[in-house]
Amino acid sequence: MADERKPVTVHELLSMKQRGERIVVLTCYDTLFARLLDGAGVDILLVGDSVNQVLAGADSTLSATLDQMIYHTRIVRRGATRAMVVCDMPFLTYQVSREDAIRNAGRVMQQTGCQAVKLEGGAPIAETTRALVEIGIPVMGHLGLTPQSVHALGGYRVQGRDEQSAGRLKADAAALEQAGAFAIVLELVPAPLASQITKALTIPTIGIGAGPACDGQVLVLPDMLGLNEQFTAKFVKRYAALAEDVREAVTLYAAEVREGRYPGPEHSFPK
Repeated sequence: MADERKPVTVHELLSMKQRGERIVVLTCYDTLFARLLDGAGVDILLVGDSVNQVLAGADSTLSATLDQMIYHTRIVRRGATRAMVVCDMPFLTYQVSREDAIRNAGRVMQQTGCQAVKLEGGAPIAETTRALVEIGIPVMGHLGLTPQSVHALGGYRVQGRDEQSAGRLKADAAALEQAGAFAIVLELVPAPLASQITKALTIPTIGIGAGPACDGQVLVLPDMLGLNEQFTAKFVKRYAALAEDVREAVTLYAAEVREGRYPGPEHSFPK
């Protein structure tokens, strides 16, 4: 098992893959949950641009901004002592040019204290990945269903089901590894294909809707806690039903306030 007292690094993640230890990843958007997840032994806190949908109520990740990601990554970093913090680079902050990617990713690292950034895409992003790695910015890749390309992909659909697209995903994964990425998220990829990619790479794969053979797994935190009742997907397992707990607690609180039962003497200052 990984030493829970030692901060998780790129080298430790590679060693975990070599030892056959599964990597635990969850999205995180604030200090409070960062402390809880870090204390529970989560290896990577991914500050996903999913925050734009989950907390900001947007229809997609496309309108997430760099300032938005920097803010959330900074406050997550404050709550993490062991877990690696990875920031999603939002749409159009790295696709336009390598110079833009270096400038924007450098700003993220400088202003948040995170340990890595995540880019979506395969071979077309490989040289950008290489450029970032060469100046000391660790990069996590992301293949399969890439939410920033959801319109080009025809919606939120499983990717790599036919031979041609499967071959492209394999080539993309190899290109990212060669460019220096330290890990790759595989999202909505058939389990057999994800297994093949995982076995072919020396760097870890992190699955979400990609079967059990990946080196690690990631879920969106409000989904797995049952806070986001509006989102359901086959790959999501709910480990709690916190939305119902919140409703019950708030209903009780409201009733006690209206009935004059809260605050009671034990919650008041006599003088």
